[in-house]
Amino acid sequence: MALVAGEPYRSVANRYESLSQASVQRHSENHLPATLAQAKEAEMVAHADDLLEQVRDLQVRTFAILEAAEASEQHRTALSAIREARGNLELLAKLLGELDERPVTNILISPEWLELRTVIVAALEPYSDARESVVRALDSGAGGHGRAR
Repeated sequence: MALVAGEPYRSVANRYESLSQASVQRHSENHLPATLAQAKEAEMVAHADDLLEQVRDLQVRTFAILEAAEASEQHRTALSAIREARGNLELLAKLLGELDERPVTNILISPEWLELRTVIVAALEPYSDARESVVRALDSGAGGHGRAR
């Protein structure tokens, strides 16, 4: 605990007759970084759990407002609550790692793929059987898109 608190190696070694300053330093270098990393990870997990609980609490409250708005036919308030509920769900999905926000790229319409496909098909021009096989394979793998003959 003294080492984690940043106490000098000499001070820690002086407390114990059998320890040298060098042995305390070795102990710190060999064992504390992993321990500190684990402690930091535990702190981060606890913080994430707290965030999740807060978002879940907001969601419960949002649904209560939505129900009350629907019961009293306050449609604008109900729509606002629906928007908030959707935002809460999105945030929960992000926090739980269930929302993949990476952009989707359709390689079949990318200029690079179309150019490469054209080069491949052209290179196979002298080999008609191979060319037709490759074109069929490309078309079936592409769901029939991108026919360049």
